Amino acid sequence: MADIRPFCAVRPREGLENQIAALPYDVYNRKEALAEVQRNPLSFLRIDRAETQFPEDADMYDDRVYKKAEQLFCGMLENGQFVTEDIPCYYIYELTMNGRTQTGIAACASVDDYENQVIKKHENTRAEKEMDRIRHVDVCSAQTGPIFLAYRSREEINRLVEDVKREKTLYDFISSDGICHRLWKIADPERIRSIQESFRQIGEIYIADGHHRCASAVKVAWKRRQAHPAYTGEEAFNYFLSVLFPDDQLMIMDYNRVVKDLNGYSEEEFINRVSERFRVEKLGSRAWRPDRKGEIAMYLSDTWYKLTCMVNGQNKDPVEQLDVSVLQRDLLDPILGILDPKTDARIDFVGGIRGLGELERRVHADCKVAFAMYPTSIQELFAVSDAGLLMPPKSTWFEPKLRSGLLIHRIEK
Repeated sequence: MADIRPFCAVRPREGLENQIAALPYDVYNRKEALAEVQRNPLSFLRIDRAETQFPEDADMYDDRVYKKAEQLFCGMLENGQFVTEDIPCYYIYELTMNGRTQTGIAACASVDDYENQVIKKHENTRAEKEMDRIRHVDVCSAQTGPIFLAYRSREEINRLVEDVKREKTLYDFISSDGICHRLWKIADPERIRSIQESFRQIGEIYIADGHHRCASAVKVAWKRRQAHPAYTGEEAFNYFLSVLFPDDQLMIMDYNRVVKDLNGYSEEEFINRVSERFRVEKLGSRAWRPDRKGEIAMYLSDTWYKLTCMVNGQNKDPVEQLDVSVLQRDLLDPILGILDPKTDARIDFVGGIRGLGELERRVHADCKVAFAMYPTSIQELFAVSDAGLLMPPKSTWFEPKLRSGLLIHRIEK
């Protein structure tokens, strides 16, 4: 039974939403973040990445950075650039990219549901990345970036969402990357009760994207519970900002790999080693994307190859069945010597949104070989999460990305 609640959102004053809304903080490196804030001084990125307000050689994890984020946020509240709802509401958040639309419900999810595995994860998190967002949430006393959650589609929720979408939008704009964003507010008590009750009938909800933001929100809640031994469970810090999408509307893109060397092999030796574990077909110079599960595209010396995985019907482990696991187990580890892709500096990861051309560019620039994957499916993600297992790093890339700064959840000091 999932506890999914409406909340009193802090949101941009109408007319400023396109200027304020920003891509998630972690899609930018420091140089890119600074350039974006300079391009758009109202971007919420200046709060999510407040080191952009300091000299480039300043420590981005200095206490002053988080304090600056709080000052900027409070300043936007005081000058009316942000407004705060008077009553708890749900929001419908629709995103359209390249003619394809997905629609979710913005709400607050329960920390207890996360701990009890009603809300399930499929990735480990890194302590240093968690600590950055823990400090940001704690100092600002606000959750500024929504966690992307998924659930198995339910007809009664879909019908209600479609009814709301026939009404006047709260926001309707196209961001600089061409994504159309539309939001509707749900304040009607009957609709709120209906949504809340529908989610109570759902036994499993899944983190699709935002594991670090989620883990950080949970740990801030732990900290505040310890500071308030008489907490009731109703305090705002017991819930975290989310947008929940039905599984049948989601698109997962490929998450690809590039490797800087061939582990001492000549190209001929490398191909021969790969041929021991995969069926290898030489395709030529024209970029090729895998058509189905069990296929991997490889780019080496201006040539694309099709690698077909050897079928192992005996392995029922949902992690071991993933194509990214097959690549790691049968090629990256035994042939290229990449034992731990989380720590090995010889491997890098390229989101599918960047296209196959980016893989070719990297091979020509600073890498030796690239691998383009068939996307992990949402059902594979569910199967791994339901088994209480974890995917290899960088197994899924979701598009389009939710914007930060459109809806903010404040928590008490």
